[in-house]
Amino acid sequence: MATEGLFTRENLRVALAAVCGRIGVDHEGARLLRFTNNAVFRMARDPVVVRIVGSVSLRHRVRKVVRVARWFADNDIPAVRLTAGVRQPVFVGDYAATVWDAVPDCDTEPRAADLARLLRAIHALPPPGLPVWDPLDDVRRRLSEAEGLDGEELAFLRAKCDEVAHLLGDLEFPLPRALVHGDAHLGNLIPASGGPVLCDFDSSCLGPPEWDLTPLAVGVSRFGEPTARYRELADGYGFDVTRWAGFGVLREVRELKLTTSVLPIMNSSPEVRPELLRRLRDFRMGDTSARWSRYR
Repeated sequence: MATEGLFTRENLRVALAAVCGRIGVDHEGARLLRFTNNAVFRMARDPVVVRIVGSVSLRHRVRKVVRVARWFADNDIPAVRLTAGVRQPVFVGDYAATVWDAVPDCDTEPRAADLARLLRAIHALPPPGLPVWDPLDDVRRRLSEAEGLDGEELAFLRAKCDEVAHLLGDLEFPLPRALVHGDAHLGNLIPASGGPVLCDFDSSCLGPPEWDLTPLAVGVSRFGEPTARYRELADGYGFDVTRWAGFGVLREVRELKLTTSVLPIMNSSPEVRPELLRRLRDFRMGDTSARWSRYR
């Protein structure tokens, strides 16, 4: 399905108005908090956040997001809560959305120790019925609706997926499989007065806990985040994934996901293109030390 232009800011505002009309919420003055994998809007007049999936091929995950959110609520995990009284997810035309209670503003920044504590809690839960970890599925789906890449670049990325999938198949993980968040970094912790809460359950699954420790480790090498931040995570959790022989493979998977995450919106949000192409160039050259900037 062609997606060019589907996720422009204008179209997303139209979709937001449709979602809000469906659930009886005022969308006027809503603020776009972020837009990479999803467009996240905070309403100005109601304590509500609307999250619109930013990829046609990944809309199927929205039902899982709802299931995980309810599981966390049932088990008192500090996490964002779905708005009561709304039948979720919400579908309008080509768009899929979820609706959440807004977390009141708080100035206390989450720490890696907070993330370690929350990861220990969710990894200890009996997992609900969830898909088995397949970290390259979303990469391949995004490649199928990539905007603005030439055939050679797409061929390289598809071949890299096959190569990394083979390496993943040979790994023996030391930690027992568990319910994993799937994209565990400090950007997915929201400050709250009672302590930070988890958000973004798109990648949650039954998988290796080692995967949840990988994003902060990669953040040190790619985004220049403080080494002490990762050390705080490893010490708080009780396992250092960087000292495990399989970490190099997980790092490559993480970097592949970081590189391709905005492929479906390159035409709709052209400001992400320079950073994506820089990441792709570094990835193709095998440059594991080049610093990247966050998508804005």
